[in-house]
Amino acid sequence: MIQLNKHPLKYARHPLVYLVEAADDICYQMMDLEDAHKLKILSTEETKKLLLSYFPKEKRTHREETLKLVSDTNEQIAYLRSSVIGLLIKECTKAFLENEANILNGTFTGSLIQHISPITAQAYHHCAKLSFEKIYSSRDVLDVELAGFRIITTLLDLMIEAVCSPEKAYSQLLINRVSSQYNIRATSLFERIQAVLDYVSGMTDVFALDLYRKINGNSLPAV
Repeated sequence: MIQLNKHPLKYARHPLVYLVEAADDICYQMMDLEDAHKLKILSTEETKKLLLSYFPKEKRTHREETLKLVSDTNEQIAYLRSSVIGLLIKECTKAFLENEANILNGTFTGSLIQHISPITAQAYHHCAKLSFEKIYSSRDVLDVELAGFRIITTLLDLMIEAVCSPEKAYSQLLINRVSSQYNIRATSLFERIQAVLDYVSGMTDVFALDLYRKINGNSLPAV
């Protein structure tokens, strides 16, 4: 990595960071639109219009013809979503290659998504604006975020307390739930807390919710 300053210590971003960032920018944006359609936050026609806006007229017409062959609306949206993801991957790949020298020498600024072609960028920014205005502020989404905050906070609080006081019986019950791939029984408290953070941050939504319910006695195995 290229060091930019000594005081304060500052390094240029690793080239691979731009690719990971682009993957996040692409996937989260597109999946949020598809999820919003499934939750009926966005109508089918509204979602189609947003996704088709990424393509010039001739390519848009081709996709509209393809949609006529698919009867299920969710499958139609999935097809358009995957098409847009493919387009954005190509655009970000092109942006990376065109700016490779600046990326490697640490002078590149912004993200790859900020360097895509104008028509694609316009569609992307319109989708991002609509997401903030209509999707992220919807009651269903806010309810999920509130629940998620409660679940993650509870799991972190209980697990950190467990590794701080491993001599307690309840602490051992929680610690025994953790996979052996995490160094949850390390001699250093710092390492044990790090293991907790790795464990919780690596959970899927379904696993975190299931564990939260079991810890709170809301979901018990059959006896």
